[in-house]
Amino acid sequence: MRRLTPAATLATIALAALAGIVDALAFQILGGFFASFMSGNSTRLGLGLAQGWNGAAATAAALILAFVCGAMLGTIAGAAATERLGAQRRGEAVMGLVTVLLAIAAALTAFVPLPLALLPLAIAMGAQNGVVAEDGEVRVALTYMTGTLVRIGQRLARRLLGEAAAPGLRAELLLWLGFVAGVTIGAVGWHWLGLAMLWVAAAIAALLTMAVARTGLR
Repeated sequence: MRRLTPAATLATIALAALAGIVDALAFQILGGFFASFMSGNSTRLGLGLAQGWNGAAATAAALILAFVCGAMLGTIAGAAATERLGAQRRGEAVMGLVTVLLAIAAALTAFVPLPLALLPLAIAMGAQNGVVAEDGEVRVALTYMTGTLVRIGQRLARRLLGEAAAPGLRAELLLWLGFVAGVTIGAVGWHWLGLAMLWVAAAIAALLTMAVARTGLR
């Protein structure tokens, strides 16, 4: 994250907060499954398989597949935008896709069973990781924090070993705090608004699309 401008760094923190909101909503609605934390869903899948194929295993597998498909869609959307509009529009295009997917999920809750309606949430979270990418590779993991926490630990260790500075430590810490803040907001929003909070998440994504367009995430 240290190569990003200050404005772009703030945008990535806000995007991590959006991921936290969405993950909290999925967890509350689906009873312990995630929209962005695929390690957790993989654990649920393994536990379900150990008990024989059951509903929990099927839900986890569907969410994992949706997330992978979202990562593919985000990469494709970013590549297409880069080719047609220039690299500065790539992040904006990917966030536009994320916004549409979140709105679709919110709309589907009125028509189909919730596990199916919320699959677009996982697709959106997979796609969102393509917002900050370079040569098709993710530069900043916006929807999962395990790697972020590992980097925080590594940079703290470098300080303990006597290095004067650990570049990127503050940005990584703020990214994690943004995600945690988003989870908190999502949980409180679910308590007060219920499924309507999905529309709030879509609206936040639309605002962040404009922020990404303005900063270019450079």
